[in-house]
Amino acid sequence: MRLSSVIAGLSAAAVAFQGVAYAVQGPVKSLLRPPGAQGEADFSARCIKCGKCMEACPYVALFPAPGNQGLAAGTPMVDARAQACRLCEDFPCVEACPTNALRGIEERSDVRMGTAVIDEDLCIAFQGMRCEVCYRTCPLIDQAISIDYRLREGDAIHSVFAPVIDEEQCVGCGLCVERCVVDEPDVAIRIRTDAEHPRAGA
Repeated sequence: MRLSSVIAGLSAAAVAFQGVAYAVQGPVKSLLRPPGAQGEADFSARCIKCGKCMEACPYVALFPAPGNQGLAAGTPMVDARAQACRLCEDFPCVEACPTNALRGIEERSDVRMGTAVIDEDLCIAFQGMRCEVCYRTCPLIDQAISIDYRLREGDAIHSVFAPVIDEEQCVGCGLCVERCVVDEPDVAIRIRTDAEHPRAGA
């Protein structure tokens, strides 16, 4: 038997084993995955924790999931508050992946990391203070996020410059999370991963 056949067989077995392990463990809903991940189950089955995507990221936005993440420990993730994905035009992380755990990305609109969700109770724009930071920093401005200008309810003087997320256009890069000016008691915007709430048709 050729060595290449043995290696291919072992690789297939490893992917199958990881897929079974994922099914037993259940989805890791809190991890924001790199561009090109095709759902948590598929990604977990294919990722071999080689670190090549992390090495390829020019912004050091990818790092290994911590040890408390069980079988997902060591797999690449994004901490959007610390360093969001910059949606590189050539997607070096996808190009570097040897197992197709990251794939299918040709342009920014192909990315499906998650969807931004705004906490209106924390967002100062909804309190009548003008803040367009998330809007201005979005790489898909006026597509993934827009501003709803309106009078504040019960207030005939002050306007609300409310950020509005288009769930079909938002790719979940997390730049809005990184740049949000609110952090007490929590950040006013977060990325809901597709593992938490899959998009229609996904």
